[in-house]
Amino acid sequence: MPLHRILIVEDEPLIAMMLEDFIEALHKECVGACDTVQSALATIADENPDAVILDINLSGGEKSWPVADMLAERGIPFVLSSGGDEITDGHAGRPRLTKPYTMDGVEKALAALV
Repeated sequence: MPLHRILIVEDEPLIAMMLEDFIEALHKECVGACDTVQSALATIADENPDAVILDINLSGGEKSWPVADMLAERGIPFVLSSGGDEITDGHAGRPRLTKPYTMDGVEKALAALV
């Protein structure tokens, strides 16, 4: 099934905007950009995206693992993104997207979810 509706969970506004541009250039729809675990959980419940680009480290030291757990429970594919190597055992096999992001990297990461 093609993944057209993509949610971004990213706390840096400029990076989130760049990812939105990449998603649109790849002929996909960005259903939103969230910068906290709470807003991501609410948006997932409301929008039911096809896939998510999920930054592990959010502002104020917040980790996005509760979002990853919800996505896994709902069967929504997601890419973990980060500038570091941290990972949790429950999501070790997930596709990764490392910073700095490139259009090619985002395209390959989303393709790995299909």
